[in-house]
Amino acid sequence: MNPHLFVYGSLLSTAGHPKGARLAAEARLIGPGSIAGTLYRLSWYPGAVESGERGQRVHGEVYALDDPARSFVWLDAYEGLPPGKLESEKYVRVERPVQLAAGGETTAWVYLYKGDVRGLPRIPDGRWKTGR
Repeated sequence: MNPHLFVYGSLLSTAGHPKGARLAAEARLIGPGSIAGTLYRLSWYPGAVESGERGQRVHGEVYALDDPARSFVWLDAYEGLPPGKLESEKYVRVERPVQLAAGGETTAWVYLYKGDVRGLPRIPDGRWKTGR
């Protein structure tokens, strides 16, 4: 199983969320990166969606999970995915190419939002900042 995970919201190392601390304890931070997509403010957290607009990027971090099978159990639950499923009504966990800020590209798992984004505030620079 691919051990790489791309995060862009409450799991960022700078977000100060308890689940982010758990992720940091179970993985190695590779560094900043970005994926093709658009970022929206859903509530106190963001949601990334596929984007047909060229040049739209969602910025975040890439982690290498120590034990992906174990970590994805709680990560999927945190993201609202039913046990054993890669998809719910609102989210899907998929593999996407990630451009690494240090150079190069890798493939990582990412949780993408599937809900309706009409009327939601778009985050133009694709960077989540806590407290937005």
